[in-house]
Amino acid sequence: MAEIRKFPIVRHLRAEPTSHVVYFKRGKLKKSGPGLSFWFGPLGASLVEIPMEDRDLAFHIQGRSADFQEVHVNGVVTWRVADPELLARRVDFSIDAATGRFRAEPLDKLSAVVIQLAQQIVVAFLQKLSLAKLLEDGIDAIRASLDAGLAADVGLNSLGMTIVATRVSSLAPSSDVEKALQMPARERIQQAADDATYARRALAVEKERVISENELSTKIELAKREEVLIAQNGQNQKKRVIDQAEADSIAVAGRTRNLRTEAEADADGIRLRQSALVAAERERVAIYEKLGPEAMLGLAAHQFAGKLQNIEHLSLTPDMLGTLAQRILGRQADK
Repeated sequence: MAEIRKFPIVRHLRAEPTSHVVYFKRGKLKKSGPGLSFWFGPLGASLVEIPMEDRDLAFHIQGRSADFQEVHVNGVVTWRVADPELLARRVDFSIDAATGRFRAEPLDKLSAVVIQLAQQIVVAFLQKLSLAKLLEDGIDAIRASLDAGLAADVGLNSLGMTIVATRVSSLAPSSDVEKALQMPARERIQQAADDATYARRALAVEKERVISENELSTKIELAKREEVLIAQNGQNQKKRVIDQAEADSIAVAGRTRNLRTEAEADADGIRLRQSALVAAERERVAIYEKLGPEAMLGLAAHQFAGKLQNIEHLSLTPDMLGTLAQRILGRQADK
């Protein structure tokens, strides 16, 4: 909006660079251009200000498809003024020389023109296709149709307006139809979720089975190893017993040989001693045979004297002494 300052006789106008100002004085064009700043007299002055910036115009259009289904289209049309002087001659953009405000609502009028034209183009496009085709082709087809229709419209060109861009944000059927259309997709998604759940459960069961089999295999392997260990311990124990028995047998055999050797040595010693005693006795007997009765008697007395301390009782009869005396005297007579 232009800024107008009041002074006693004249006034000063300053416009922004995005506004095109047209100044008429008594019906004649005095100034025209964007961002002007000038002095003017209020009497006989006519001022026009046309915004030159891009303007976004949101729209919501409701139509029907070829199969009589309700369709809602939302989007935005961006437009701007291409020929401000032409537009000033077609639409009232005059401003108050005292306040700088528009005397009418020209922007609302232009917005209505753009909206009605966009609605006409979109509704005509929707009626050509079925709902399934519209949902399949989607937003791009509607935007392309809207771009072509607005660019080719003679009315907008005659007003000095141009369409900068069009955007279609959504294309949707009625809520009931949308729910019905969403149902198969929801069923597929639910089915996929169920399949994923079942697959996850099956995988978990398979993993549990593998874990159980591994545990069972481990137990079987441990049992086999324990069996081998027990058998090996038994063999080791048996070997120790056999080795101990063999060692004991060897020790007994050694002791037996030692005892046998000692016995043989003792027997040999005894035999030698007995042989010596027998030989000595034989020699003594041979000596005794050569001795006479007197000598024998003397030896007997000698032996007897040596045993006196051990003899407690001694009996001598006349018969014994007589016989002995007879033998001695008989021997002496023979000599």
